Amino acid sequence: MQEPARLPAQMLPVRGRRLATLVRPGAGPPVVWLGGFRSDMRATKAEALDAWAARVGRAFVRFDYTGHGESEGTFADCTISDWLADAQDVIAALAPQRPVLVGSSMGGWIALLAAAEVRPAGLVLIAPATDFTEALMWEQFPDEIRRQVMQDGVWRRDSQYSPEPTPVTRALIEDGRRHLMLGGPIDPGCPVHILQGMADPDVPWPHAMRLVERLPEAGVVLTLIKEGDHRLSGPADLDRLVSAVEGIALGEGAARGATTGT
Repeated sequence: MQEPARLPAQMLPVRGRRLATLVRPGAGPPVVWLGGFRSDMRATKAEALDAWAARVGRAFVRFDYTGHGESEGTFADCTISDWLADAQDVIAALAPQRPVLVGSSMGGWIALLAAAEVRPAGLVLIAPATDFTEALMWEQFPDEIRRQVMQDGVWRRDSQYSPEPTPVTRALIEDGRRHLMLGGPIDPGCPVHILQGMADPDVPWPHAMRLVERLPEAGVVLTLIKEGDHRLSGPADLDRLVSAVEGIALGEGAARGATTGT
């Protein structure tokens, strides 16, 4: 069976560089995909949401951050500030109506940071890696790696998701501290649905609980998948994701309190 043709990306000029984007026209509020650290807009979960958007006629926007996927720039030269600015620029240009932001891993942190300016209609966060540069990197690094980051400016970490090591730079760590959120209340001003695997080695589920504790009492739903890993890209996981996005997009995601599921 012949695979469907790969849609060409459209290049969006922003701040002296070009970001690769894919835009599906449709009804609003538009859904915007915010990918993870070193991921890209053609990943499995983004493709599943695009198929849903095509089926129901929903506007869907996805893009690659600077230094990711098909966008210009060098990954190791970028920080959270750069990727947040990318998200803000794409949303302003391609999804000016209050969007539903869907953030995976690092994209969950970016979505929460962007919410202050974007005023989204809702958030769906998959294994949200809020404050990951500090809580999941720096605080977990042994002294030897910390010294290497500070003295050499970079440490290259082996990754199970990429054949090439991931550069963790001093600039990334230091810039991340400008955007830390878990030290106080977080109110994105919209419904939030979090999907979190309990077998996730990269963003452990207690980290998601830290976020839930800082979100408002109302309008927050947490779904825990006991066997779920970090990717959450199996058929049942994708069904949960589409259901969560559909619920938020249709205004059904404002359930009170936090719930768990399997």
